[in-house]
Amino acid sequence: MNGGPSVELRRSRGARVLALVCVLGGVLLLVYPSDGALLRTIIAVGAIALGAVALVSALRPFRFGIHADGLTIRRPGLRRDIRWADVGALVLDEPPRRDGRPEPPRLLLVPVPGVRLEPVTARHPIDGRPAIELLVLDQVREQPDQVSAALTRYAGGRFVDLLALRRAAFDTPDLPVGLRGYHMDRVDRLIRRGQDALMSGDAATRQAARGEIERASAAGLPIAQRGYHTFQTDTVLDALVAALADQQSTDRETAT
Repeated sequence: MNGGPSVELRRSRGARVLALVCVLGGVLLLVYPSDGALLRTIIAVGAIALGAVALVSALRPFRFGIHADGLTIRRPGLRRDIRWADVGALVLDEPPRRDGRPEPPRLLLVPVPGVRLEPVTARHPIDGRPAIELLVLDQVREQPDQVSAALTRYAGGRFVDLLALRRAAFDTPDLPVGLRGYHMDRVDRLIRRGQDALMSGDAATRQAARGEIERASAAGLPIAQRGYHTFQTDTVLDALVAALADQQSTDRETAT
């Protein structure tokens, strides 16, 4: 990441390397014949074609600059200079996990009312306002905390780092996965619900989240063939419920 009067994010090399591996693997399959030549040829051509498409995309111009005047973006699907005056909110967020696997964080922009920025492809994760997905962070070499620091420096109060806020509200450990465990998506949704409630600063929202988690635990979380270990998950959910209850106790003490 280059500093100074502006911050330039550097494109990740991962996509380029994977594309080259596909192309080279396909070429090797074609060069060294063996039994099942037709199937090998089909697989090889498919790998070469897939790698070539990915390589062309990886070699297209890329720039993501963060500076005092705003953002400069040059990437496939979005080429624009965005002034800070046109930005209502910038949010660094992580989509919900899928089958226990974390999704790469993404940077979303909500324009100020009256400003049209296209394409609108997302929603603000808290209030649901239409948003633009500016960047998926696996596209760049910088870590989320580095991107967050640059945006905090230049965007000021427009920027919210939901990743850091969720960790501060309730830092969830990586739950072990095994056979006959709790359904991972269901557990992850409950944990996200509790974290967002803790961030909200609203007592009613925290109470509702606490009740939802308690009811789900009392009814019995669904079991999947492969899921989160039950004992560790119960421990984490109990701790989350306790955190939500502590917040409510603090609210009552403050009110009195």
